[in-house]
Amino acid sequence: MYTTPEQFIAATKTNLEAQFAAITALNQKAFEGLEQFVSLNVNAAKATFEEGTAATQQLLKAKDAQELIALASAQAKPNAEKALAYGRHLASITSATQQEFTKAVESHIADTNAKVVSLIDEVTKNAPAGSEQAVTALKTVVGNINAGYEQLSKTTKQAVATLEDNLANATKQFTQAAEKATTTAKKK
Repeated sequence: MYTTPEQFIAATKTNLEAQFAAITALNQKAFEGLEQFVSLNVNAAKATFEEGTAATQQLLKAKDAQELIALASAQAKPNAEKALAYGRHLASITSATQQEFTKAVESHIADTNAKVVSLIDEVTKNAPAGSEQAVTALKTVVGNINAGYEQLSKTTKQAVATLEDNLANATKQFTQAAEKATTTAKKK
C-alpha cells in the first residue's frame, strides 16, 4: 500500500504518463487513417479530372448520335468499376484504422485493469480488520466494470462486422447493377 505521499505521487505520475501515451498512440492511429483517406481522395479527384477531360474530348469528337451513345456506354462499366475500387479502398482504410484503434484500446484497458487488480490486492493485504465487506464491494465493482467493457467490446465488434457485411452486399449489388446497365447499353 502507499504508505507515503511520495509513493502515491509516483504511482499517479506513472498512471498519467500511461494515459498520455495511450492517447498519443490513438491520435497517431487516427492521423494515419486520415492521411490515407486524404491521399485516396486526392488521387481519386486527380484521376477523375484527368479521365473526365479525356472522356469529354472523346465525346466531342463523336461524328453522330450513335457513336456518342456508344462512347458514353463504353465509359459506364469502367466508371462503375472505379467507384467500386474506391469504395473497397475506403472500406479497407476504415477497417484497418478501426482494428488498430480496437487493438490499442484493448491493450490499454488490459494494462489498466492489471494495475487496478494489483492495487486492490495490495489494499486487501494491508486493509484493517473489519473492512472485508468494503474490499469485496470494490472487487465486485471492478468485476462489473470489466464485464461491461467486455460486453461493449463484443457489441462493437458485432456492429463492425454487420457494417462490413452491409458494405460487401452493397458493393455486390452495385456491381451487378453496373454490369446490367453496361450490358443493356451495349445491346442498344
